[in-house]
Amino acid sequence: MREKTARQTALEGLLRVEKDKAYSNLTLDTLLRNSWLSERDQRLAAMLFYGVLEHQMLLDYNIAVRANRPLEEIDRTVRVLLRMGLFQLYQADSIPTTAAVNETVKLCKDNGHPAASGFVNALLRKAAAEPVRYPDPKKGRNKHYAVRYSCPEPIVRLWRESYGDDNALGLLQSLADRPPLYVRVNTLKNTAAELIVRLAQEGVHAAPSLWDENALTLTGTRAVEKLTAFREGRFHVQDLASQLCCRFLAPQAGEVVLDACAAPGGKSFTCAEYMNNRGRLVACDLYEARVGLIRQGAQRLGIGMIETQTADAAVWDSDLQADRVLCDVPCSGLGILRRKPELRYKDDLGLDELPAIQYRILCHAATFVKHGGMLLYSTCTLHPRENNDNARRFLAEHEEFMACPLKLPDGMTRAFEEHDNELTLMPPQHQTDGFFISLFQRK
Repeated sequence: MREKTARQTALEGLLRVEKDKAYSNLTLDTLLRNSWLSERDQRLAAMLFYGVLEHQMLLDYNIAVRANRPLEEIDRTVRVLLRMGLFQLYQADSIPTTAAVNETVKLCKDNGHPAASGFVNALLRKAAAEPVRYPDPKKGRNKHYAVRYSCPEPIVRLWRESYGDDNALGLLQSLADRPPLYVRVNTLKNTAAELIVRLAQEGVHAAPSLWDENALTLTGTRAVEKLTAFREGRFHVQDLASQLCCRFLAPQAGEVVLDACAAPGGKSFTCAEYMNNRGRLVACDLYEARVGLIRQGAQRLGIGMIETQTADAAVWDSDLQADRVLCDVPCSGLGILRRKPELRYKDDLGLDELPAIQYRILCHAATFVKHGGMLLYSTCTLHPRENNDNARRFLAEHEEFMACPLKLPDGMTRAFEEHDNELTLMPPQHQTDGFFISLFQRK
């Protein structure tokens, strides 16, 4: 059997994402884990795979303006191959033009489309001789931005109207950035300084983040789970936004805490570490398989205080009364588009239905908060109806709760004006995922 190349691996991954609506990170991880590719070729496959997903609308536009047929009439495999070829021509400076064209044509023949190879060759050679094309911004700023940054027009319009042109443009430009890799120090097993030294011994550079000494940024590693320090439970992977969420909740040792939508468990783990593994922490999720991930993670980290429940957070029946309740609800995911670029091309992100679902979960979670206790609502999206609107509606309809101002870390500023119990974290300004946090206290 012929050994797969980096380009063939990227092609297969892209076809799975498009055909089966598969998650990009899981798809590529599986393909690379089962391949015999060298480290260099794995990096090439990943660059092609994520590069095409991140620039798909721009690539499709440049196919459409040069093809002699409508885009939807081009065979799926050929269409994906053209995207790969154009990405190499326009965004991959390290790949020579001849290689971009010739290797794509070869893939076309090798994957059962020899008759289309001439079409692929002609279109790519024409594109190589011309600059990349964009829609005229004078005829529509939203469409121009949508194609230029490969983000659907409704999202472009939403961000411009909600956050202003400067913030929206920053968000769009950040979509092609590689997000930082943050980890949380397991303070039950080591200090940040000790973990930094330990990781350096494994060839990984770790540095404290700007706003939390126990949040480290890692560079020089790809397979975190292979590190000895990871297997020993000295840290877990968690974006800085989620870590800040736990910081604002501020759970204390000996308290009762409920994490209403907990899987895969990162916030539960960080809260348990804040509590020094003392007290009671109940972590719920709708699906048993995801609850299992919480158990596995807690065991690796040496956390014994977490109780798991398979439960629907909107209707869970319990007499639990908690000092602090964390309600990180399912959302449209507009804050993590650079991590999961395939979300941009979903037919329905649930923008109309999700706010009502989230609000039901928030209202039910509130029933578990003790008098004087804290309730934190959060999402990993950038959509005011899921964020600020839900938080303000909750206060308006629940007189027994009051807004609890967030004490921002030194040097942190808001990207736009919002209430003092609300914070919208934005990738270009805060170097985090896009995220929303709102804090309430029961009177």
